[in-house]
Amino acid sequence: MRRITFILAAVLCLVMAAGAVAHAGKLEEIKQRGTLICGVKDSVVPFGFVDEKTNQLVGFDVDICKYIADKLGVKLELKPVTSATRIPMLTQGSVDLVAATMTHKFERDDVIDFSITYFMDGQKLLVKKGSGIKSAADLKGKKVGTAKGSTSEQNIKDAQPDCQVISFEGYPQAFLALKQGKVAAVTTDSTILLGLKNSDENPNEWEIVGDYISAEPYGLGLPENDSKFRDFVNKSLAEMWISGDYAKTYNKWFGKDTKYYLPLTWKMEIWPM
Repeated sequence: MRRITFILAAVLCLVMAAGAVAHAGKLEEIKQRGTLICGVKDSVVPFGFVDEKTNQLVGFDVDICKYIADKLGVKLELKPVTSATRIPMLTQGSVDLVAATMTHKFERDDVIDFSITYFMDGQKLLVKKGSGIKSAADLKGKKVGTAKGSTSEQNIKDAQPDCQVISFEGYPQAFLALKQGKVAAVTTDSTILLGLKNSDENPNEWEIVGDYISAEPYGLGLPENDSKFRDFVNKSLAEMWISGDYAKTYNKWFGKDTKYYLPLTWKMEIWPM
């Protein structure tokens, strides 16, 4: 009888331990692992791309991830994602968070959570200089390139229903199609277009045109219904802003001395600590 009782107690302990692991939040999971796994773009200058000299992933989004990893006191591991794979990789648990030029949309809240806005942008058009295209109105009957899984796909159709949207795996492929004359324009967030244009061998051949087609507030993609981890990320972003580290990081990639100059004209929403 004592043996049976001992076995039952042992089984119960194992079940309780397994349950505790299963219900451990993302914050505890990351600390136990000792590594924060972030999904970032690997071909979107200057947010996430491979440095030709070091062959390492670098960029604004990468530095945001580094800051959060340092706050956690853990190492950082980066995994490449695309606009089409970033949400599935997050929901499947392949990454802990996504920092990948992702616009916060209500429809995405159905499957993931978001941090507070950490970057503000808007969608525009990249065209060949002298093309005569100045706005979405000029794209009637023309082909427009963008990336699969991006908000740009639907936004350009809303702005110009009579254009044909061609979706590529990434923005570099869309830009290549523009250079080959397969599309009349590439559309996405203006800073991504700036990165494409100014990374080209002949940047003066291209121009970014038109008013903003849509506002694009970027949020970090987070696992759904994990408020403790979301609160930690939001507090880290707020502290980054208040300390001035955000401005330093921003100017590193978008300051006057860079090829991607974009004045910092918005303010992060800071809640009382």
